[in-house]
Amino acid sequence: MGAPPTRPADRAFTRPRRRPIAAVAALAVLLAVAAGVLAGISTPAPRPADAPEGDFSAARAFRNVEVIAAEPHVAGSAANDRVREHLVGTLRGLGLQTEVQDAVAPEAGQLSGAAGGATLARVRNVVARLPGTDPTGKVFLVSHYDSVQTGPGGNDDAAGTATILEVARALTTGPRPRNDVVFVLTDAEEACLCGAAGFAADHPLARDGGVVLNLEARGSTGPVIMFETSRDNAKLVEIFGRAAPHPVGTSFAVEIYRALPNDTDFTAFGDRKFAGLNSAYIDGGAIYHTPLDVPARMDRGSLQMHGDNALGLAREFGRTDLGDLRAGHDDTYFPVLGGLISYPGWLTLPLAVAALLAVGALGWLLRRRGRATAGTLAAGFGLTLVPVVVAPLGAWLLWAAITTIRPGYAELLDPYRPVAYRLAVVAFAAAVLFCWYALLRRRVGPAALAFGGLAWLAVFGVLLAVAVPGGAYLTTLPALAGALAGFAALATRRDGPWPVVAVTLAAAVAVVILLPPVVLLFPALGMGMGAVAALVAVLLGLAVLPVVDLLHPRAGGQRGLLALRARRLGALPAAAAALAAVVLAGVGLAVDRFDAEHPVPTHLMYALDAGTGKAAWLSREEKPQPWTDGYVDGRVSIADDFPGLGSTELRGGPATAAPLPAPKLDLLSDSTSGDQRVLRVRVTPQRQVRLLTLHVDTSTATVRSATVAGRDVPVEPGDGKWGFGVVFHAPPPEGVEVTLTLVPRGGAVSVRAMDASDGLSSVPGFRPRPEGVGVVGSHSSEMLAVARTYPL
Repeated sequence: MGAPPTRPADRAFTRPRRRPIAAVAALAVLLAVAAGVLAGISTPAPRPADAPEGDFSAARAFRNVEVIAAEPHVAGSAANDRVREHLVGTLRGLGLQTEVQDAVAPEAGQLSGAAGGATLARVRNVVARLPGTDPTGKVFLVSHYDSVQTGPGGNDDAAGTATILEVARALTTGPRPRNDVVFVLTDAEEACLCGAAGFAADHPLARDGGVVLNLEARGSTGPVIMFETSRDNAKLVEIFGRAAPHPVGTSFAVEIYRALPNDTDFTAFGDRKFAGLNSAYIDGGAIYHTPLDVPARMDRGSLQMHGDNALGLAREFGRTDLGDLRAGHDDTYFPVLGGLISYPGWLTLPLAVAALLAVGALGWLLRRRGRATAGTLAAGFGLTLVPVVVAPLGAWLLWAAITTIRPGYAELLDPYRPVAYRLAVVAFAAAVLFCWYALLRRRVGPAALAFGGLAWLAVFGVLLAVAVPGGAYLTTLPALAGALAGFAALATRRDGPWPVVAVTLAAAVAVVILLPPVVLLFPALGMGMGAVAALVAVLLGLAVLPVVDLLHPRAGGQRGLLALRARRLGALPAAAAALAAVVLAGVGLAVDRFDAEHPVPTHLMYALDAGTGKAAWLSREEKPQPWTDGYVDGRVSIADDFPGLGSTELRGGPATAAPLPAPKLDLLSDSTSGDQRVLRVRVTPQRQVRLLTLHVDTSTATVRSATVAGRDVPVEPGDGKWGFGVVFHAPPPEGVEVTLTLVPRGGAVSVRAMDASDGLSSVPGFRPRPEGVGVVGSHSSEMLAVARTYPL
C-alpha cells in the first residue's frame, strides 16, 4: 500500500507551536556556535617582551624580524650575507653548536628548470644543534632566511626564521630535551628550494632522517594552519592535536595542497626517512613577494601563534620516542572549538557509506510517515543541484564583473582588503539558497527538500571518500548528523520542542565542520577561486535547511491573503541576502581602492642581447596596466632569444640597448672520444647578478651528460631550439664551471649564456613608477637579463 496523502502542513520535520520563538532560539544557538568556531581559529594575543623566559614572546621574536627583513636579501647578495651573520651570532650566543653549510645544491626533487634545464644554487644554510640527553632521533625546525628580490620578506620568511630563533632561546632556558633539536635556516628557498634540498641530501645531521617542522608564511595575517603532512600521518596528527596550543589544521587542506603546484622547503624532506608537519599563515596575500612585505605589515598575533605551536611541538617531539612515527595510515582531522578531532582514515569510506544508507533510510521513513511522497523526495534530490551549481557559478561571475571594473586585481593573489568581497560571495550563496528554498518549499515540501540536501551531502561524501579521502568528513558527518536528527524528529511530537532541538544540534554539527573551510578557503585560494568557498557555503546551507525552515511560516494550510503574506515572508531571507551581496560588493569596491599604500601591481623586465645589440621590455601582464602599457604592446616569444626566461609568450616592446656586458664564457678544455665531444667551460658574470644560465642549441649538438660546479645534473632535453639548459642561482663571482658531454651534429656547438640582476633604475628609458603603482609579487619582476650566443 502507498503512503497516505501528504498535507502541506505536515511536510516539515518540525511544527513548533511558537514558531518565532523556536526560530530565534535555534538561530541564537547557531550564532553562538559560529562565534565559538571563529574564536577557535583566531590568533592569540601577542606576548610582550617581558614574558617568562620559557614562553614564546612575539615581541622578542619581532626584534629579529626587523633585523632579518631590513631590506631585500636574495640568495647570494651582500644583504643576505648580513642576515646570515646575524643568525649565526644569535644562535652561537645561545650556546648552540652552529655552522654554515656552504654547498652547491640542486633544486628539490631535481625538478627541471627553465627550457628543460637543471636548476642549482650555491647555498649557505645556517645549522645549529641542541644535543638531547638520550636521543631516539632528531627534530628539525626549518625555515628559510632568504627573501625574494622584490621585497624584504618581513613575513616570508622572516616570520618563520625569527620564530625559530625565539624557540631556540626558549628551549635553551629550560631542561634539555631528550632528542636532538636541529635548527635549519635554509638559503635559496625562493630561488629553487635548493638550500633545503642540499641539507636533506648532503648534511650529516640529516643522514638518519627525523621529524621536520617547517614554518612558512604566504601573507601577513590570519591563523597559522598546519596544511601539509608527510604520508601515514596518524601519530603526527595525534601529537599535533595534543601539543600545539592552537591546533588549526584539516586533512582537507592537506588534500588541497597535494593537488596544487606549490612547493616549500618541506618538499625537500619528502624522503621516507623524514616525517613532519608544514605550517603557515596565509591571509593578507596581496603583499606576498612584494615590496610591501615589511615588518610593519606583520600581524603579531600570527607570529605568536606560529611560535606557540612551534615551541609546543618542539618540546613534545623532543620528549617523544621517535623510533616509529609512521602509523601505516593517514588520519582524518579538523578543528573543533579550539581543539582537534581526528579519526583513522580507514573509517572514511565506511562512514560515508553509513551516512548514505542513513539518509536513504530517512527518505523511506519520511514517505512512510506521510511527510513526503516518492515524487517529492525525487524532486527534492534533483532540484538540490540548482543551488549547488548556481551559487559557485554566480560567485565566479560576480568576481569576473569586479575584476572588469578593477582589472588590477588580476595580478593579485587577493585584494588588499578582501573582507567585504568575501562576505559578498557568502551572501550571494545564501541568496541563491534562500530563493531556491522559498520557490520550492510549498510545492515540494520542507522535509523533501531537506532530504535532498542531506542526500547530496551523503553522495559527495562517498565521492570524496574515494577520490579525496581527507575531505570526505566535510559532507559525510553533516549528512550523518542530519539523518540522525531526522530520525529523532520523526520519533517525537512535531509540535513539541524536541524536533527543534534535534535539527538545531545537527545544524550545529554542520556549522562546526563546514564554517572553518568557508572562512579559510578564501585566503587559501584567493578571490579568483571564491566559487569554491561559495560551494562549501551552499553545502552548509543545505545541512541547516530544517532550521532555515523555521524562518518561514508553516508549510501550508493558508488561503487567500494569508497565503500571499506567507509567500512574502518566505521571500524576505532571499531578498535580504541578495541586497547584502550587492551592498557588500559595492563596499568592497569603495574601500579597497589602489593608492600609495595599496598600489596596483605591475610587472616589467628588461632583456638585452649583447651579441646583436637588441633590447626589449617584457611583461607578464595579460592586460597591461597604463604604466606598463607605456613599455609593451603586442605578444612576443622569447624562447629563442632568452631561453633562461622560459618559453611562455609575454608582452613585449622595443627598448634602448644598455651598455651592459654579457657573462663571459671561457673554454677550459675540449676533448673528443669516439663520436662524443667533452667541453669544459667556465661561465663568469661580469656584473653583480643573482643567476646564470647556459643553454645548448639542439640543432648543433645532443647533450649526453652534464656536470655543474662538480655536481652531475639530469639531462632532460626540452622542446625548442635550446633543448638543454642549466640555471644556477647565487653564482660566485669567480663563475661556474660546466662540463658537457655531447654528440655534435657537425660544425661548431652553439651555446647561449645569460645572467640576470635586479633593478631597472639604471636602464635607459626607464621611468620610475608613480605613486599608486607597485610591483607584482613575482620572481621575475624588475629583472634585468643580458644574453649572448657563443660558438664552440
